[in-house]
Amino acid sequence: MTDSRPGSDDERRLAELGYTQELARSWSGFSNFAISFTIVSILTGGLASYGIGLANGGPVTMAWGWPLVSVMVLFVGLAMAELASSYPTSGGLYWWASELGGPVWGWFTGWFNLIGQIAVTAAIDYGAAIFTTVVLNVIGVDIGTGRAVVFLVFAAILALHAVLNILGPHLSAVINNVSAWWHVGGVAVFVAVLGIGAHHRQSVEFVFTETVDNSAVGFGGVAFSFLLGLLHAQYTFTGYDASAHMSEETHDAARMAAKGIVTTIAVSAVAGYLLIMAVTFAIPDLHDALDPDRNSGYPVIYILENSLNGFWSGLLLVIAAVAQLFCGYASVTSASRMLFAFARDGAVPGSRLWSGLSARRVPVHAVLFISVFAFVLLIPSMLVPAANAPTAYAAATSVATVGLYVAYGIPVLLRQRHGSRFRTGPWHLGSWYRVVGIVALGWIALISVLFILPTDDRGYPWHHDFAWTAVNYAPITVAGVVGAIAVWWFASARHWFTGPKRFVAEPPDEAVRNDP
Repeated sequence: MTDSRPGSDDERRLAELGYTQELARSWSGFSNFAISFTIVSILTGGLASYGIGLANGGPVTMAWGWPLVSVMVLFVGLAMAELASSYPTSGGLYWWASELGGPVWGWFTGWFNLIGQIAVTAAIDYGAAIFTTVVLNVIGVDIGTGRAVVFLVFAAILALHAVLNILGPHLSAVINNVSAWWHVGGVAVFVAVLGIGAHHRQSVEFVFTETVDNSAVGFGGVAFSFLLGLLHAQYTFTGYDASAHMSEETHDAARMAAKGIVTTIAVSAVAGYLLIMAVTFAIPDLHDALDPDRNSGYPVIYILENSLNGFWSGLLLVIAAVAQLFCGYASVTSASRMLFAFARDGAVPGSRLWSGLSARRVPVHAVLFISVFAFVLLIPSMLVPAANAPTAYAAATSVATVGLYVAYGIPVLLRQRHGSRFRTGPWHLGSWYRVVGIVALGWIALISVLFILPTDDRGYPWHHDFAWTAVNYAPITVAGVVGAIAVWWFASARHWFTGPKRFVAEPPDEAVRNDP
């Protein structure tokens, strides 16, 4: 690394944050938006987790839950965008937390973010493997549909994503640009085909008032079930922190990263609502759509195959499968940059290896780290009885959502504490930061509690017929992660992790930095 102070505005700002320009700064503002939009991927989360919302609340969750979550997520995104503008670095969340609160805040935020990114990557590519397997069988490539087959396809997809990421940042930008248009065009095709060609069409009254209460908790009834069903939309709205993690590869990053976050949420909210409304109006039979013996665990596949002829259902499944492949690819890209930055500051064992760059200025070892651990994370899925698969999937989405949103919330909380002492970047909220931040933090607190609750009364200890298959394993997993990170911090890391390091000899103007 050199000690020279660079000349461009982006490189000067990066030097003020303590880093030299190592990654290739070749991305446009659109590319920055495209990667976040691709990871949110309404054709991935919106379809793959559709059954979670349909089973918890029913059609009303789709009609009313998606808009509610969209608005609340926009508050979270606005608060994060202001931070991304002030600190345009690949470290993103953990860097913001370290700068505003000190190393301990950065440590917890960074590990929550990294674990959440690995979990989301694994979930995305596993969902893509399921859809890809279905598509191959639909188009006549009979490879079977068992879990062993799906797992092999999952491994192949992860390997493909790793190889493509290693080839270089320019290819990544091109792929994500194509992906953004694929998602917009794909939603348009879904809406048109289902709107015109569906054999069945539900009434407006059905879509906006029909309820399903599978919680059986004994309190709250449909209202509680509706809240649980919000996981469908909330899980979909994860990953837009990618715009921040790609800051060091984006031109005019102090503006474009912030815009990438906000634009991703806004576009996904509108396009996603059109998509899930089109699917919900096309439900042939609600009971059958929720029947695991009829839907193979994916109500969307059942709806498409029973609402359209073979050609059109096959086409929509292909569009969704390709979108999910784009999504998983982008997730590996984003997660590898976060790991690169976290390792660059010495927070990960073997940091020198994970922060190394190839001749094409790609963190190759970080890419392999994310891909391998995403694979390892889902090895237990091969050992879990098939009957527990829905419980395992719900827990996985809960862990990913809660983990990432805790990481999103910590720097937002610290920014609130700094108040007017915080020096904003060119994109900022002005005096509205207080209201936006409070709403964002309130929503994160709500969902962090909500999504670790059991979804069936048999999961509560007081039930006389308690069953482990009804337990939400998310709180157990989250508690284990928090405990492990905390023990590591107090036993060791607090002695050597000092937060972001400075690699530029000449110190920046102190006015641009915030005192913890």
